[in-house]
Amino acid sequence: MKAHLKKLAPHLLVILGFVIVSLLYFSPVLQGKKIYQSDIAWYMGMAKEQIDFRETTGEEPYWTDAAYAGMPTYTLGAKYPHNYIKQLDLSLRFLPRPADYLFLYFFSFYVLMLVLKMNWRYAALGALAFGFSTYLIVILGVGHNAKAHAVGYMPLVLSGILLTFRRYYLWGFLLTAVSLALEIVANHVQMTYYLMLLVMVLGIAYAIDAYRKKVLPHYFKSLGILFLAAGFAVATNATQLMATQEYAQFSTRGASDLTINPDGTPKEQSTGLDKEYINQYSYGLSETLNLFVAKLYGGSNNEPFKKDSAFAKYLQAQGVPASELERVYDQFSLYYWGDQPGVSGPAYLGAVVVFLFVLGLFLVKGRLKWWLVGGSILTLSLSYGSNLSWFTDLWVDHFPLYNKFRAVTSIQVIVELCVPVLAIFGLYKILQPVGRKEDKIKALRNTGFITGGLALVLLIFKGLFFDYSGGNDAFYIQNYGMALMDAIRADRSAILTNELLKTLLLIGLMIGILWAFLEEKLKESRVLLMVGVLILFDLVSVARTYVNTEDFVNARMMDRPFPETAADQEIRKDTTRYRVYEERAGITNSRSSYYHSSIGGYSAAKPQRIQDIADFYLYQGKQQPLNFLNVKYIIQETEEGTRVVQNPQANGNAWFVNNVQVVDSQNEELLALDKINTKQTAVVHREYADYVSQKMFPEDSTATIALIEHQPNYLKYRSSARGERLAIFSEAYYPEGWNAYVDGELKTHFRADYMLRAMMIPAGTHLIEFKFEPAVIEKGSRFTLLANLLLGVILIGGLVWTFRKQKDGSES
Repeated sequence: MKAHLKKLAPHLLVILGFVIVSLLYFSPVLQGKKIYQSDIAWYMGMAKEQIDFRETTGEEPYWTDAAYAGMPTYTLGAKYPHNYIKQLDLSLRFLPRPADYLFLYFFSFYVLMLVLKMNWRYAALGALAFGFSTYLIVILGVGHNAKAHAVGYMPLVLSGILLTFRRYYLWGFLLTAVSLALEIVANHVQMTYYLMLLVMVLGIAYAIDAYRKKVLPHYFKSLGILFLAAGFAVATNATQLMATQEYAQFSTRGASDLTINPDGTPKEQSTGLDKEYINQYSYGLSETLNLFVAKLYGGSNNEPFKKDSAFAKYLQAQGVPASELERVYDQFSLYYWGDQPGVSGPAYLGAVVVFLFVLGLFLVKGRLKWWLVGGSILTLSLSYGSNLSWFTDLWVDHFPLYNKFRAVTSIQVIVELCVPVLAIFGLYKILQPVGRKEDKIKALRNTGFITGGLALVLLIFKGLFFDYSGGNDAFYIQNYGMALMDAIRADRSAILTNELLKTLLLIGLMIGILWAFLEEKLKESRVLLMVGVLILFDLVSVARTYVNTEDFVNARMMDRPFPETAADQEIRKDTTRYRVYEERAGITNSRSSYYHSSIGGYSAAKPQRIQDIADFYLYQGKQQPLNFLNVKYIIQETEEGTRVVQNPQANGNAWFVNNVQVVDSQNEELLALDKINTKQTAVVHREYADYVSQKMFPEDSTATIALIEHQPNYLKYRSSARGERLAIFSEAYYPEGWNAYVDGELKTHFRADYMLRAMMIPAGTHLIEFKFEPAVIEKGSRFTLLANLLLGVILIGGLVWTFRKQKDGSES
């Protein structure tokens, strides 16, 4: 027992250290503060209705009317039955956010290094290098929590795979199944897809190695076990995956039924996003050097203000008071001048880490190096997007699902995972008493020439290589003159110079430390301490430029991210059911969703048909759809401030029409809305024509239909009419879950007016109910429960088997 505790002690101390470091970096969480994350604020606007419903009723609605005129909550943090993997995930992320994600980075990477048979000291150092990678910290600052969540579990998934290939079949299976299930529960398909690409490269490297070593049976056995583990991981998340996939077909991530653009030109047919949107954020080829030299291209759009900058001096020369300098500076996005529209920080890996990575290229041999290098090259090439268009187009056009993802630079998270692994192995190789000293000296010399030489050449010839010209420069020159631009470019040059000098200093120190070790002037423990200090100084100093204690606010500001305006207060006096439209924001703002039912929102997978309505009408200055979407209030921005305009033409929650216009295509259905009075006429696609008993209905001044009860997942109407009539409901049509009942009897409803629900209502007085009863939740839950039970049985069996094996070994 004592022997086991002695073995565990270093690991427990390391994990405790990770907890302390995570809390120290995000120390305001200890005071109850929360980091202000813009994306999370927008999410809160989207999710408030479902959160309030859950807290009030104890039920999960699975539908919200607060955004986009209605949509499922599957991508908004819906909670599913029997989601025990989520409970495990929450247990691992026990620290206050965002310290929980930083701890997850550390812990997961540490496990990976241990599985790779790395000494615990080196493993801990690698975990810190990975966790403090600038991009991984920046995404925590802006609120890309799902991305950080998924990245955090990547090393753990790789650990399970590698353990299996090391012939620990049972525990490799269990670790892969559980960690991949945790990866999936993070609900960031794009990151999981990128991890799959790295696993494919790993599989190829191991296949080649297995062929050379003539152990292909073991390789294929391992593959079989891993596929089984993946199956269990998917099954434990069946509800989430099935529901998300179901909704994806109706979202902007699915295929559009339209064949024209708003201007009438033919629409490029695609089953995913268009290439321009996919490549909007493309990494510049020379911007790759940002991985090695922080702020090579200016850093970010919001670099900290410096009083001694050329820009500040320019402002002072223009008569701006010193007290106003920083306020004026904040109105500009000055210093980032790379190929992307803008960034919140560079994808900096660290000069020390890159130095050690290059050292690893010389000292590390075999499949480990090749899958790490191969994965880095593949994903770095894909991050170039339109700057390496032939390669990107190949993937967009031919690789399944790749065209579903935007912001190709996000794939660099794989580089940020691979580089620290090889870097730590490079450090380990040079510090261990194995191998010829001459080979290590040669590797160190070559590494110094490559990294130091590159930094020195960039410093000496920076005027030749860089012109400091950015995408916004033309705007600044046109509106403020060339003198301002000269000041901005002078600052960009100064930033580059400072970063190159810092890089050269770090490389010089690394060469000196390792050289001293090889000459037996320093011991391994001191080298590790000194290298650790350099890595932390390098990475933390850059990371804190972009995410620091100043980003934290009182918890109430994040719990209630959108202050209620006078416009909101005025609108909320209306106790009827209606929708709101913020004219300036269009449908890309969830602020109004926080207080009202809105046709706007904030999501990377918004409903396709509301996007089409916006593109063909709202963004063209045509507001007819506001009527049938029951938009009763329009929030406008004027020179005097915000004002509320009431729309007297809003159709209401439901109405009877007198005429039906049947069309043959989705194009016609959408375009017809510009030519009809939706209060009188409904447009019905040919596929639903059989559900309509007649195309004209006699006038009936006594006919009424009114909403009498509503919840996010339940609507109740009372109707009265002399004859059968067609009712249109101002609700988003979503056939996968919404059921319609007339006097308790299930009835067919269908789509009309491109995106609304419609149903034939019999003569007389009736109660009509819409209930959101998604079958996918019940079906998926059965798979999830079964998979969790089987996985639990295998885990218990494995523990019993291991215990007996150890007992038998001790007795013998």
